[in-house]
Amino acid sequence: MLGAAAGAAVLLPATGATAEPAPGTAQVKARVDGLYEEAEAATEQYNKLDEQARRLQDEAGRLQDRLARQQEKVLQYRETLGALAAEQYRSGSIDPGVRLVLSSSPDEYLQQAGLQTLAGDQQAEALRDALRLQRSVDQERAETAAKLAELEQARSALGAKKAEVQAKLGEANRLLSGLKAADRARVLGDDSPAASRSSARGETYDGPATGRTKAILDYAYAQIGKPYQWGAEGPNSFDCSGLTQMAYRAGGVSLPRVTQDQWNAGRHVARADLQPGDLVFYYNDLHHVGIYVGNGKLLHAPRTGKNVQIVDLDVMPYVGAVRP
Repeated sequence: MLGAAAGAAVLLPATGATAEPAPGTAQVKARVDGLYEEAEAATEQYNKLDEQARRLQDEAGRLQDRLARQQEKVLQYRETLGALAAEQYRSGSIDPGVRLVLSSSPDEYLQQAGLQTLAGDQQAEALRDALRLQRSVDQERAETAAKLAELEQARSALGAKKAEVQAKLGEANRLLSGLKAADRARVLGDDSPAASRSSARGETYDGPATGRTKAILDYAYAQIGKPYQWGAEGPNSFDCSGLTQMAYRAGGVSLPRVTQDQWNAGRHVARADLQPGDLVFYYNDLHHVGIYVGNGKLLHAPRTGKNVQIVDLDVMPYVGAVRP
């Protein structure tokens, strides 16, 4: 009896220490959907940073080009003043103002020499121009350095945001890879390109669709079945705001790149007044956008793992609509 009791005592703790059950399909689906949603929100932030980095790159390039042209002019002035100095040397006297300018010290020149020491009006005017130009070059060099530093910061932030998106997608992939094929299919749903196109078959615009609106909708419908890809603007894949931007471009309308800016790109319209071609926005932070196509339907690029498709308008938390 004592031996049996001791054996039972040994077994009891093992019974109470069973491993936690693996998360069910519903739990995995909720977590994967949440990760994809977070990744899409981060994608719009990435797009904004990318837009900023591109703008800064263009501005820095223009500054560098202008600085190079200004420096070329400085060299031309120096050649002119060098010839003048050579002539004065041959005549036995180099003007101190010329000497100082040629020594790359315009500030020192202003402080020590002054234009009153110049030999003649023509020389004085040349030196004035050279000094003004040198000051301009110094200022533009400082502006260029500041812009390049700002660009470097933007690129660093862009890299961090890219890593954030990839980390969320990576975690979602790890969760999905732990499921059996049938469960993984249930989590992701049937969203093959063929299924996306099949779901849209027979869908038509409901309302006025002529001119630019028709061009916008025709372009959007032609993208159905193409995959969502974060940061993509077509032609083979899209994220949500990339799709709307390109569709509107097909209609001759220029839209900003990211959802939050697209929200401010036109007149806000009430839900009851929606017309095909209107932009429809979701979530409080406005990180998702699609195109209203009528009949209570939305055409959009959903998220990673899905394709451009038509769904019910209330598939996500509706915020409002804009007519650019």
